[in-house]
Amino acid sequence: MTEYIHHYQSPLGILTVSSNGDALTGLWFEGQKYFADTVDFEKAKAKNLPVFALCDQWLDIYFSGRAPDFMPPVSFSSTPFRKAVWRILLSIPFGTVVTYGQIADRLAKMKGLNNMSAQAVGAAVGHNPISIIVPCHRVVGANGALTGYAAGIDKKATLLALEGIRIS
Repeated sequence: MTEYIHHYQSPLGILTVSSNGDALTGLWFEGQKYFADTVDFEKAKAKNLPVFALCDQWLDIYFSGRAPDFMPPVSFSSTPFRKAVWRILLSIPFGTVVTYGQIADRLAKMKGLNNMSAQAVGAAVGHNPISIIVPCHRVVGANGALTGYAAGIDKKATLLALEGIRIS
């Protein structure tokens, strides 16, 4: 499968975006943990694609402090557990946060289990390949504290502030 890459200049730095040609497969801040770990840069091609234009439009709206009213197509390649966590991330509304435990509880209910590990959820959230659009920055610790973000806590705090969320 051919991979394509694109770059977007955000107010927080350069974002590298990847696509399979039809959907987004990755979006990372330069240098973040797990940066583009799903992209083979030796084979990836830079190309203007409609999905990249949609992504840029979405990001322009987002970084202006508004909630985009559309979603670029995304494609996840991972384990069923991680995909389930990432689909839950997509349901977190702009301007709100949830805890890892709340996601774990939701997954447990979906699977008919009594409980699920919030730590396992945290690991899946941390490996989210499509930052910002799949809003892993909207997940906080049990006490509401900012915890973990592959691009750094400072970027997480800035993204949340952009959405009107202030966490100390």
